[in-house]
Amino acid sequence: MLRGDKVGLRARHETDVPVLHAELYDDVATQALASSRPWRPIAPGSAVSPYAVADPSDEVVAFSVVQLADDELVGEALLWGIDVHNRTAHLGLSLRPAFRGRGLSTDVVRVLCHYGFAVRGLHRLQIETLAHNAGMIRAAEQTGFALEGTLRGAAWVNGEFIDLVILGLLAP
Repeated sequence: MLRGDKVGLRARHETDVPVLHAELYDDVATQALASSRPWRPIAPGSAVSPYAVADPSDEVVAFSVVQLADDELVGEALLWGIDVHNRTAHLGLSLRPAFRGRGLSTDVVRVLCHYGFAVRGLHRLQIETLAHNAGMIRAAEQTGFALEGTLRGAAWVNGEFIDLVILGLLAP
């Protein structure tokens, strides 16, 4: 397990899937923040569930996030779009509703950065998020990410186009 101050990132367990699926995927509004694909109903046990336990991949590393104090499942975090040639990756996370607003996202971002830079030897990490996702932007900026640009009207979310912001961080 990778440890931060408040959270740990560990492999996904089968018992995590129903909780993550119910609280993150089946909540259409939350899923719209986390994915560029339109929501569609998917059963929690389906192999195409975004939370299904999968074999290791060179392109995506998915973690379950747990609270260190009690090992309670907090959410998910991942590095995706890993490009081993250019040594870059994208970072993403989603917390269960009961754990939002506690400063855990910043700790998750820090641990993901440690994994990306120190463990995987990456040079650049990038976050794309909706412009109104203040929590993610705050967590990224507190971890050292710099706002690099805005893609105007780049995301179709719940019937409207929303701006996307791009934040980047280079290895220390």
